[in-house]
Amino acid sequence: MPIRIEKEYPIFTIIIDNPEVKNAVDGPTAEELAEAFRKFERDDKAEVAVLYGANGTFCSGANLKVISKGHGNRVEKEGDGPMGPTRMRLSKPVIAAIAGYAVAGGLELALWCDLRIIEKSAILGVFSRRFGVPLIDGGTVRLPRLIGLSRALDMILTGRPITADEAYSWGLANRIVENGQSRQEAEKLARIISSFPKICMRNDRKSTHEQFSLNLEDALANEFEFGLKTLESGEYLKGSEAFNKGRGKHGSLKN
Repeated sequence: MPIRIEKEYPIFTIIIDNPEVKNAVDGPTAEELAEAFRKFERDDKAEVAVLYGANGTFCSGANLKVISKGHGNRVEKEGDGPMGPTRMRLSKPVIAAIAGYAVAGGLELALWCDLRIIEKSAILGVFSRRFGVPLIDGGTVRLPRLIGLSRALDMILTGRPITADEAYSWGLANRIVENGQSRQEAEKLARIISSFPKICMRNDRKSTHEQFSLNLEDALANEFEFGLKTLESGEYLKGSEAFNKGRGKHGSLKN
């Protein structure tokens, strides 16, 4: 199967593994990928997901070779996106572990994730520019929100390759790691994130995502409502007790 799931709770790793087409995603694969993330969302033991492309490639986009064979990606206004999960709004974080190419629809999958861990030799880009295939999985929306309009248009209009260093300097990549280490480092980061009080972490994350569609006043009010829900949970009381015992001081992530 081109989509595999490996669980090492609280980490839930979803792997695209179709080396013959450089992990390109056709219609059935997109359905499998979306279902894998639905399983992650339903799994109470899973706190953070990692999306990884096996065999040295994250994802080369939609599989254009199978469109004429009836296996093309779905193109409907409702339901899942053409690449699968790109319209989902999950309650838990997802980290992309990027090796090799993350281009066209593969770039859009990476943009959908909360964080991107990228290997030194990785390449990102809107390579679909060459073939008249549109960005239809959130690329024209998420890319400028992440890196600004000017830089986003540089990628979208030219379709040029973006190196790891350039992606990091633009804020498109969150960490650069050695080649072959993206999955390991992403899972390590996922484990750190999953160790934090989860109600607070998830509510802060949700407020951060939702503020884009709100004006400043409404965004601040929305943040306050999420903050109240977190305080009402009592989760912070355990955190205060841990702080009083000396844990987490001076930015330490230990214990």
